[in-house]
Amino acid sequence: MNWITNYVRPRINSIFSRREVPENLWTKCDECGTMLFHREVSDNLNVCTNCGHHMNISPRERFHALFDGGVYSEVKVPEPVADPLQFRDQKKYPERMKAAQKATGEHEAMLVASGEIGRTPVVAAAQNFAFMGGSMGMFVGNAIVAAAEEAVKLGRPLILFSAAGGARMQEGILSLMQMPRTTVAVQMLKEAGLPYIVVLTHPTTGGVTASYAMLGDVQIAEPNALICFAGPRVIEQTIREKLPEGFQRAEYLLEHGMLDRVTDRRAMRDELISILRMLMGLPPAVVADLPAPGEPVAANPPKADEGTDPGKDAKKDKAKA
Repeated sequence: MNWITNYVRPRINSIFSRREVPENLWTKCDECGTMLFHREVSDNLNVCTNCGHHMNISPRERFHALFDGGVYSEVKVPEPVADPLQFRDQKKYPERMKAAQKATGEHEAMLVASGEIGRTPVVAAAQNFAFMGGSMGMFVGNAIVAAAEEAVKLGRPLILFSAAGGARMQEGILSLMQMPRTTVAVQMLKEAGLPYIVVLTHPTTGGVTASYAMLGDVQIAEPNALICFAGPRVIEQTIREKLPEGFQRAEYLLEHGMLDRVTDRRAMRDELISILRMLMGLPPAVVADLPAPGEPVAANPPKADEGTDPGKDAKKDKAKA
């Protein structure tokens, strides 16, 4: 009987045993609990294919889907003083920063870029909620000022994607000072006559909501995004009353006049193209002229006066002959 125990049974087990599947192949929807194949989620811009729940998306993934051909150039942001308050709780502030940088692969909580959306030149800034909750510190303030200055210099509209838990407590009063700084940056755009569009994503709370996130010429939100200053749980504990269903969610705020639109992430690019061209006084985008998804776009497109000249091409061909 040894041959059955020592050979046959292990052989059968090896054939029918469950193969190990890497953990990063699947993603679980926070809303409905459905297990989703990661490539399917990525192709759907991190929107659940079962219930339509909008999961968090990094600024780079968002920009890759937003800009023509996924081509954009990063705008340099001035570096603030590191750990100005020598703050420490359970960990030192620099240690928390290093952990966040390692986990996200990003330097800070905001990315600023310039490029074209539907052949419309724009400057865009996006917060990364995965980086310390997208908290607003001095770097985020510098990033918004840099984005506004770049937009004014190039004469382009600014699009900002907000996602934050509020100000960064490790920078104390210095983080709160970013509220008036960013307000002044937005005013620069208004004085230059340039559109400022804000897309509020889940969640946008605290000092971010109380400053640059609610100052857009057009306010758009993703479905079911939490948008507030103080969270619903804090309010309920303060007033000791049950809040209405969906309170402080995007759809509720749209009904009460705080938002202009609630737009699905998958339709956001087309929505922004239409709004931008309308505000900039440009003709509607020609669909046939737009690049296909993933189509590379020239970093330095030819100037208008450098178009194709059939006569010049004919002379060159004659000279070669």
